Amino acid sequence: SPRSCQPNGANEEALRYEIEKLKQKDLALDQEIAQLLSEGYSLEELEKHISLLHEYNDIKDAGQMLLGKLAVIRGVTTRQLYPEYDLELSD
Repeated sequence: SPRSCQPNGANEEALRYEIEKLKQKDLALDQEIAQLLSEGYSLEELEKHISLLHEYNDIKDAGQMLLGKLAVIRGVTTRQLYPEYDLELSD
């Protein structure tokens, strides 16, 4: 029924809270961008940096997946493989 699709009071309040949190995060990000721009960074430079970070994270995720599969094949933990490949645990 259409009535069952309507959020109840608690759900509505939770949604309002989430919306407010997102608005605050958006404002904080706008302020951070303004700060970076005032420090001389360009939007193009920031976008390139973000793009490179995404690429780095994708490559790192693939590497972690491969290390995990190798660890399973060898019957060890991924932690035990790190020294073999000169990796730091913080990598």
